[in-house]
Amino acid sequence: MTKRRSRGDGGLHWDESRQRWIASLTVGYTPAGKRIVKKASGKTKTEAKNKLKDIIRDYEDGLLVSSTGYTVADTVRNWLEFGLSGRDAATVEKCTILANKHIIPSLGAAKLIRLSADDVDRWLAEKAKELSTRTLREVRSILVRAVSRAQARDKVKRNVVLLCEIPKGREGRPSKSLTLDQAEAVLTASEGTSLHAYIVLSLLIGARTEELRALTWDHVDLEGKPDAEPPVPPSIMVWRSVRAGGDTKTEKSRRTLALPKRCVDALLSHRERQAVSRKAAGERWKDRDLVFASAVGTELDAHNVRRAFRKVLKKAGLSEKEWTPREMRHSFVSLMSDSGVPIENISRLVGHSNTRVTETVYRKQLRPMLLEGAEAMDDIFKP
Repeated sequence: MTKRRSRGDGGLHWDESRQRWIASLTVGYTPAGKRIVKKASGKTKTEAKNKLKDIIRDYEDGLLVSSTGYTVADTVRNWLEFGLSGRDAATVEKCTILANKHIIPSLGAAKLIRLSADDVDRWLAEKAKELSTRTLREVRSILVRAVSRAQARDKVKRNVVLLCEIPKGREGRPSKSLTLDQAEAVLTASEGTSLHAYIVLSLLIGARTEELRALTWDHVDLEGKPDAEPPVPPSIMVWRSVRAGGDTKTEKSRRTLALPKRCVDALLSHRERQAVSRKAAGERWKDRDLVFASAVGTELDAHNVRRAFRKVLKKAGLSEKEWTPREMRHSFVSLMSDSGVPIENISRLVGHSNTRVTETVYRKQLRPMLLEGAEAMDDIFKP
C-alpha cells in the first residue's frame, strides 16, 4: 500500500475526470475559517510531486496563496487608495497620473510574485527614452512604495524594485530667467490685471508661487515704522504656503521680506480692487483674508495662476508656452546676481537652507564670473 504523506507535506491524488495527478497543500484559513488550498496538476505523478515541492517551498518562504493572482496593477492601486492617507490632494493627483500613465500600462498585468529585477530594469530603460531623470525617479519611487506595502502584507517575499538603479533619462526642460527688458515688459503688461501684484511680488522679492497663494493680509505691512530707530520698512511675512499643513518648504523659507516701493504700490492698488470684488460677490464672498484670491475670496490654485500668467505673457509679446510662473523667481535670482548681490544674500532672500541649494538649482541664473581674485591680482601685480 502507498504510505500516507505526513501532515504539512500536502497531498497527491489522481483525478479521473481530468486524467491528471493533482497536488494540493493547505496554506491557511480565511477569516471565516474556510480552508485555503493551493493546487497544481501534472500528467505524471512525478511532475505533480515536483510542483507540490514548489508549492511547499513558496509557502515556507511566506508566499501565500492569495498572492498568486495579485498583479502589479492591484499592488499600485492598493497603494494609491490606502497608502497616501494624509497627503496633499495635489500629491495624490500627481501620483495617480504617473501610475496610470507609466506603471500600470507597462507592468500592471504581471503577477507580483513573478515580477523580477530584470523586468523592472527593462521597464526603466524603456521609460528613460521618454521621461526625464526626475520623473523616472518619481515613478520608480511609486513602485517601490507600492511593493513595500504589499511586502508588509505578505503578498510578496521581497521588493525587487529596490535592486534596480535609475537610468539617466531625457534632459528636462531647462529653467530660464527673464532679462531686465523682458521683466519690465511683463510688469507693464500685467498692469490693470488681477495678477499684477502677484507678478510684481514674484519678480521683485522672489517669493515662491505657493507662498504667495497662501499669503494673508495680516502678514502684510504696507506702512512700516518710518519714525522708529532704525526705521522699519514695509514688509511681508512669508510664514505659510499651500503645502500640506501650511508649512513653508524649509525652515529657512519662513522669512520676513522688506518690500520695494513698487510692491507697496501694487499691493495698495490690489487691495482696492479686491474690495470692489468683495462688494460685488456679496454673500458669496468667503472671507479668508487671502491677499490673492478668486472672485469669491477662495484660494487660487496653480491652474488659475498659470492661465492668467499666459494672458500677460501674450500681451507682453512673449511665448506663453515657453515660460511658467516659477521662472519669475528664477528671474529674481538672475537680476539680483547681475546687480552684484552676493550669493549668501540671495540665498537668504529666496529662503534656501544654504547657498549650495541656490548654486545647484539656480546655477544658470547666477553670474558665472568671480571677479574678486582678478581685481586683487591687478592691484598686486600692476601692469
